[in-house]
Amino acid sequence: MGETGRTSSLLVHILVIALCLTAFGFAIAAERRRSTGSIITDPNNSTYCSYDSDISTGYGVGAFLFLLSGQSLLMGVTKCMCFGQPLAPGGNRAWSIIYFASSWITFIIAESCLIAGATKNAYHTKYRHMIYAGSWTCDSLRKGVFISGAVFVVFTMILNVYFYMYYTKSTSQAAKKTSKAAANVGTAGYA
Repeated sequence: MGETGRTSSLLVHILVIALCLTAFGFAIAAERRRSTGSIITDPNNSTYCSYDSDISTGYGVGAFLFLLSGQSLLMGVTKCMCFGQPLAPGGNRAWSIIYFASSWITFIIAESCLIAGATKNAYHTKYRHMIYAGSWTCDSLRKGVFISGAVFVVFTMILNVYFYMYYTKSTSQAAKKTSKAAANVGTAGYA
């Protein structure tokens, strides 16, 4: 791999890590700023829920989009491991496939946690139409949904870094193997 290959590989690593760490930061911010509701009684003796800031939904969507862009960048560079250069047989190809599959699994889990947290946080109960509703509470997002997403964002980032590392090793091995002069088998004609 030449100097330009190392530079582009380093650039991809830095961009993927930066996008994943930004998604991690947004997920942590979303967890800290979850909206909570309190029951308020209006002058007509009806009760309703009053929610504080809804910024957590935006943070959750931001984390979703940053993680999606990091995964899209990596899959675009590697051509999703299906349409690019062939991978050389061996341990690097095996590890590349393992990290590829694992990163997709953790990516899907992280994205599910982030988007589910954002949509659940955006849902607000309006009015309680029954005055005597017992132990009714305002709907709010449970603690830990965005944290779960943040943890899987970190797992995805680590797996993506290893995937790209083994992918570049495997493609550079394939390039070296194909550039060698092929041995010719000599055949003699029948006399």
